[in-house]
Amino acid sequence: MKELIALPLLALILILQTAIISNISLLGGYADLMLVALSAWALQDDVETSWHWAIFGGILVGSVSALPWYIPVIGYLLTVALARFMVKRIWQAPILAIFVLVFLGTLTTHFLSITALRISGSPLSIADALSTVTLPSLFINLFLALPAYPIFRDLAVWVYDIEDVQ
Repeated sequence: MKELIALPLLALILILQTAIISNISLLGGYADLMLVALSAWALQDDVETSWHWAIFGGILVGSVSALPWYIPVIGYLLTVALARFMVKRIWQAPILAIFVLVFLGTLTTHFLSITALRISGSPLSIADALSTVTLPSLFINLFLALPAYPIFRDLAVWVYDIEDVQ
């Protein structure tokens, strides 16, 4: 039953990302609201459904993206794997953990995207992609990570009926 909350919530995040957040750009970079949301969700201690969320969120983003559908799925799964590792190691500094996770997750997903575009024959310069797309996207994602963690902490407390000690 707890997995079902992901369906409407991730669909809403995708709608927000494609309709509103995509209009807010910095140079050539855009926010990846799905990555930020999945990172914040996966960093919650008692959450057991972060893998489900990553797969479903990746499929949703892959279905509206021009990239192959499996690129967002792989990127989000790698981000969630890192988050689950961090939950066991850096449990006392959640704000630091969300910033590190969003930073590494953004770099991972952009690296996968650039690699897929290069393999498909795009004349994309890696230096240009990093300076005009990845770095601005990274800045916007880190900005969005700050409010995302408490929002998803409250959601985890509500969904899993856990006692909030923070």
